[in-house]
Amino acid sequence: MATVIAETRGRVRIVTLDRPESLNAFNADLFDDLTDEFLDATVDDDVRVLVLTGAGRAFSAGADLTQMGDSTATPRHGFPGLLDAIVDFPKPFVLAINGLGVGIGATIAGLADLTFIAEGARLRCPFTALGLTAEAASTYTYPRLLGPQRAMWFLLSSEWMDAEQCVEAGLALEVCEPGALMDRALEQASALAELPPASLAATKRLVVGAQREQLRAAIRAENEELDHLLDGPANREAIAAFREKRSPDFSALNESVS
Repeated sequence: MATVIAETRGRVRIVTLDRPESLNAFNADLFDDLTDEFLDATVDDDVRVLVLTGAGRAFSAGADLTQMGDSTATPRHGFPGLLDAIVDFPKPFVLAINGLGVGIGATIAGLADLTFIAEGARLRCPFTALGLTAEAASTYTYPRLLGPQRAMWFLLSSEWMDAEQCVEAGLALEVCEPGALMDRALEQASALAELPPASLAATKRLVVGAQREQLRAAIRAENEELDHLLDGPANREAIAAFREKRSPDFSALNESVS
């Protein structure tokens, strides 16, 4: 079953994450389907801008924790493939964050070119609360966008940031009324799509091109740390607490820090 809905209006490709019953949490299929949309939009000359949003009341609740450890899922692209496709995407990439964004539902904002966020939406990077660490190059993008102090707090604390804070911090461009979010995002995306595609591509290449190696380096470093922490004592306790619908208890952990 497809996990995204894609349509083209004029020269704008609109991609909607479509697992509303799971708050658009990312499973293997969603990683693959969204990667396919970025790859298709890359080579489709009729598409000049891609807009990404979510179906239902959430943008994305992040990784689908109910499927963690599911060895039956064999991704074609997976999370690494999605990040590669976004980092290499040569056209303007616009986010319309319609509701809560957690994990990759928050860190993807660091990889977007423009982000519009609905009033009442909130973002959270819950990695430390899961016994993990940041991903999607957020250890590189967030300090550049938010400043080092605010980025450090957001990534370390696992606390929420509301829509107004996201704009004030530089993580989003505008707060919109929920009912007007897509109209505003599409208005701006359509304005870009009317401009010469070579100029759009050249400008994005100049702004983002020099950062791509740093983004890839950050992703590699984050993945190494994630591999080290995944299925460690803190991560096991966090996942068990999630499944048992309780707060995690990290008080008994005595992990070395290096």
